Formats: sequence, structure tokens, C-alpha cells
Amino acid sequence: MARTRVAKVSEVALGTTKQVIVDGTEVLLCNVAGKIYAIDDVCTHDGGPLEQGLLDGCEIECPRHGARFDVRTGEVIALPAVVPVASYAVTLEGDQIYVDL
Repeated sequence: MARTRVAKVSEVALGTTKQVIVDGTEVLLCNVAGKIYAIDDVCTHDGGPLEQGLLDGCEIECPRHGARFDVRTGEVIALPAVVPVASYAVTLEGDQIYVDL
């Protein structure tokens, strides 16, 4: 795994997301109740960007067709997606966010 510094915690406000690029991969950082999670920023249903979707608690909804994923695990919560999105380990050091891809 490649551990990469991707952003500052202060750049991802509570209840919001931020897209970052890690080694050419679009990753979505999600701040849920002060904890940062990282998932692929691509809906497994049709390849749409999850960054444009609504983060509601620990779930993100794809803006295209409404598929929902748990940002903590990548698990599918609602159809039409059936394949989970990849999730990545996040490490915080002070205000720095690191993702293991």
C-alpha cells in the first residue's frame, strides 16, 4: 500500500466530501461526525462521480440513479448498484490526512 498525504482535515468540513487524486485514482474523502473516510469516487452502477452526490450521515447517494453506499465500508445500501465501492484506510496526523491506496 502507498500511504499518501492527500489533504488537511480543515479542508473537509463536517458532513461534507472532498475529491482528491491518489496515484491517478479519484478518491472521495467524507467527514462523518468528525471522522474521515475514503472511498472510490465512482459509482459502481454506471461510473458516475459520487462527489456530486448527497452525503447523509454515513451514506452517500449517487446523483445519477440514486444508488447509496456506506462511506465507512463501501457497502451498497440501495440499488441500482450491487457491487460495493472500494474503501481505503485513512490515517490522521495532526491536521494532515493520509490515505493508503
